[in-house]
Amino acid sequence: MANATETQFGDPTTRLAQTDHWTVLLRPKQPTLGSLVLICREPVRSFAEVSVPGYTDLRDVMRCIESTLRHVVAYERINYLMLMMVDPDVHFHVIPRYQGSRQFGDVEFRDAGWPGPPALGTAISLDSAMNAELLTLLREAWLRGAG
Repeated sequence: MANATETQFGDPTTRLAQTDHWTVLLRPKQPTLGSLVLICREPVRSFAEVSVPGYTDLRDVMRCIESTLRHVVAYERINYLMLMMVDPDVHFHVIPRYQGSRQFGDVEFRDAGWPGPPALGTAISLDSAMNAELLTLLREAWLRGAG
C-alpha cells in the first residue's frame, strides 16, 4: 500500500520503478527534464531510521536512476534534495542538472538555476499525455540498462 507521500506524487500513475524499500516516481512538476521523486516505502519519518536493507537498496536504486537519466537526459550533474517540509515520509527530489536546455516533444526544458541551486519554482507541469510518454521512455531506459 502506498504511503501518503507516494500518493501525493501520483503513485501508481507516475511510477517508474519500485523495490521492497523504495518507489521512484516521475515528478509531476519538472524543474528540469526527467525530474523524479525517490520515496522510502518504510514507515519512517527520519533518514536515520531507514533500515540497513533500505540503505543497501538505496544504493542500487540510485545507480539505476543515474543510469536511466544519463541515457534519457544526458545530465551533467544530479541533485538529490531531501525537502521534507510538507510530505513527511523520507524522500528525495531527484533533479538532473544541465547547462542550457533539453527538448521533449514540443516543450523546451531549461535548467533555470544552472550552475547554482535548482530553480524549483520554474517547473513545467506535465499534462497526462506528456507524462505517459516520458514515463514510457524512462521505463524503457530503466529496463535496458538500469533495472
